[in-house]
Amino acid sequence: MTTLVIDGNSVRLDDEGYLYELSEWSPEVARFLAREQGIDLTEAHWEILYLLRDFYHQYQLSPAMRPLVKAVAQQLGKDKGRSIYLMQLFPGSPAKVAALLAGLPKPENCL
Repeated sequence: MTTLVIDGNSVRLDDEGYLYELSEWSPEVARFLAREQGIDLTEAHWEILYLLRDFYHQYQLSPAMRPLVKAVAQQLGKDKGRSIYLMQLFPGSPAKVAALLAGLPKPENCL
């Protein structure tokens, strides 16, 4: 486990960089983690991150790619609910990277 200090608050991360305690998330934590991933958060990123946090609070799980694409399409429209769009925002594995930045657990079924 790693402990970071962000804006005077201790934030604990597991071995893969995900928050150990979901309550330690804040926008400042997201910005810090995004910089570590080489991502400069824009409004487009934030709408996905907040959508993910709402999804988690409703279903108590972080969605893998297919459910993420479906949730984004339902909430934000078909143009944004596409794998290509999410890959542009969150390179690599969008479901994993977005969950990490949103302060959520790693999605199940994601390697």
